[in-house]
Amino acid sequence: MARVIRLGAQRLIAAVLDCEKPVIAAVNGTAAGIGAHLAFACDLVIAAEPARFVEVFVRRGLVPDGGGAYLLPRLIGPQRAKELMFFGDALSASDAERLGLVNRVVPAEELEKTAREWAERLAAGPTRALALTKQLVNASLDVDRATAFAAEAAAQEINMTTADAKEGVTAFVERRGAEFRGR
Repeated sequence: MARVIRLGAQRLIAAVLDCEKPVIAAVNGTAAGIGAHLAFACDLVIAAEPARFVEVFVRRGLVPDGGGAYLLPRLIGPQRAKELMFFGDALSASDAERLGLVNRVVPAEELEKTAREWAERLAAGPTRALALTKQLVNASLDVDRATAFAAEAAAQEINMTTADAKEGVTAFVERRGAEFRGR
């Protein structure tokens, strides 16, 4: 069973966490168990008003899989994570937003449009800087401050060699909007 979990659910969650590009979850409906964990692994989460999130495992006599016991405490703290995992109660989209599990709650009919707008904004941004930022934030949760600061300095050095960084600085000096090209 452990092998199935490692090669299935955990591998999927790790792929989202390790993906160089920002990943957006657009949740419309109920995200239960691994579905909730998949959303929580994403970099940005948009939920339709009727969306629900459920740590369903306890209802079936199971322990969380798909990285839930890793993700939830880091997102909302151990006390809140235990409450969700111990009771398995459904969490509304607005409650998930209040806890910090969701970035934005929108009417169901605006979910796809909002997700697309966010994706387009990310795609038009400095993609290398976004990738390095994602890597820094994700790693910061597992390292000490000195290591995080060293990683930040290294990322700055790497990023300053990109055309987008040069364009961003030039645009700032020239007091105009930057035009990034993903290079």
